[in-house]
Amino acid sequence: MPTSHPSETTESPINPWQQGELVEVEITDLSDSGDGVGRFEQRVVFVPDTVTGDRVRVRLVRVKPQYAQGKVHELLQPSPHRIRPSCIVADKCGGCQWQHVAYDYQLQAKRNHIVQALERIGGFHHEITIDSVLNVSQPLDYRNKATYPLRRSATGQVQAGYYQKGSHQIVNLNQCPIQDQRLNPLLADVKQDLQTRGWGIYDEKLHRGKVRHLSLRIGRRTGEILLTLVARDANLAGLEEQAQQWLDKYPDLVGVALNLNADRTNAIFGKETRTIAGQPYLREEFAGVKFHILPDTFFQVHTEQAEALLEVILDRLDLKGTETVVDAYCGVGTLTLPIAKKVKMAIGLEIQPEAVEQAQRNAELNHLENVTIETGTVEKILQALEVHPDIVLLDPPRKGCDPAVIEALREIKPERIVYVSCNPATLARDLKLLCESGTYQLERVQPADFFPQTAHVESASFLRKG
Repeated sequence: MPTSHPSETTESPINPWQQGELVEVEITDLSDSGDGVGRFEQRVVFVPDTVTGDRVRVRLVRVKPQYAQGKVHELLQPSPHRIRPSCIVADKCGGCQWQHVAYDYQLQAKRNHIVQALERIGGFHHEITIDSVLNVSQPLDYRNKATYPLRRSATGQVQAGYYQKGSHQIVNLNQCPIQDQRLNPLLADVKQDLQTRGWGIYDEKLHRGKVRHLSLRIGRRTGEILLTLVARDANLAGLEEQAQQWLDKYPDLVGVALNLNADRTNAIFGKETRTIAGQPYLREEFAGVKFHILPDTFFQVHTEQAEALLEVILDRLDLKGTETVVDAYCGVGTLTLPIAKKVKMAIGLEIQPEAVEQAQRNAELNHLENVTIETGTVEKILQALEVHPDIVLLDPPRKGCDPAVIEALREIKPERIVYVSCNPATLARDLKLLCESGTYQLERVQPADFFPQTAHVESASFLRKG
């Protein structure tokens, strides 16, 4: 069954279909974007808010020769995998895609996405083991970070929430079931304080107003909270007073920051962050390592699942303490530092200087003297390494590895590679390149659910030199 939209260049079917037409569809699969997939007259129909087993009457809203996108007009027969969402605005809010999908089936669908990508894109079939999706916690109350766009309603009220599906209209929230529930009281109260202060709220269409986003993050292990306002400039009358009031009101709030973003952009954070009150970071513990996390630090949003996947990686590597490990795309050292405690030398590679600085500070915080963090592109640093790594850990962004990185790995030939991925398609592409000509053998893949209630799936793939 297809997991993405087919090519539009295929010859058009004999019987045309029309935008706005009502058709009856049985959902037989879930796409890698989270939509239900069905067929009408041998043509594919993608339908959000459905699940395998649903029979629905669908209104076609976007029509192409070989596929269409539809919207549920009527649920004729619900799937046994369909449940009542935990959130009262799940049918509107774009923050989640799968609150109507039973969690055990979410895990099954995510594993299937990886299987399909490895077969269809990577050319791998039955010669590798793909484990069940790693799941160590409940599918709600997990996000350690939430960033909400702000708007002012037609009646002048300050609103914060996620965008409505397929639009930039905000679904106003006072709580969110997938974020750490300790953040909920701040969400409702801070909106009211912004209202009282009378600060201008940003209008993205007109590029006017000041305060753009509210960002909250929490240390799952420590309970420490950071509150960050993202604004076009720092001219917010009474900001220092308000920040101190927030610190006094919320015992777990350790810092209030202001991030400046004056650009007309979809990017949330700008380059400058100022601490207004309290400390500039929260403290967290991850896999036995202490971290200082700043407002704009990239850190996995599901702490427990990330720890569990790291535990699987360490178990499968069976480290002896004599290894040299390179952690490519290391960020602030989330994986580098715990691994460093179990090897002879750990080398992190990272292109962002700010992340490198944080990784170095976190290494010092933990008195880890066998850690080196190198700044630059992964391919260039790999080629220039003075030591030969026994293991290379890859954790690239969604676009996967640059071809030059794959080529560098094929040249230096570490004994083992662990590829951590958040995108099954680019993972399959890169694994295919690594395994060409028998250079590496893909031994197994461990999926993990870092984002319950969405179609996203993380994984770790284990390769050994051929």
